[in-house]
Amino acid sequence: MEYINYFLIGLIIFFIIQRFLPTKGVKQITTAGLKNELQDKNKQYIDVRTPAEYKANNIRGFKNIPLHQLAAKTNQLSKEKEVVVVCQCGMRSSKASKLLKKQGFKHVTNVKGGMNAWS
Repeated sequence: MEYINYFLIGLIIFFIIQRFLPTKGVKQITTAGLKNELQDKNKQYIDVRTPAEYKANNIRGFKNIPLHQLAAKTNQLSKEKEVVVVCQCGMRSSKASKLLKKQGFKHVTNVKGGMNAWS
């Protein structure tokens, strides 16, 4: 019985850690690195924050597709081109990156720190 408790606790810890680890195959980039890549027209730039957040402050060239709408709007994106994803702090863009990888996007980049790190 005691082993079952340890197993369950271990399983719970495993799933918690999994949520915070970067998704396999998703490139991580800093906002400083992003500044060097913004001129690349072969990339798709997506901001997954709410329309109000986007309107208040955004990075030129990023298209607003809120996270809750992304799954329904992936047909607006090319699976062959790299997708660069940003949000406010990096959590929603991490979820969006995971969703895009599951949908078959080959090149996905998450902006670490999101708009909080952008200056």
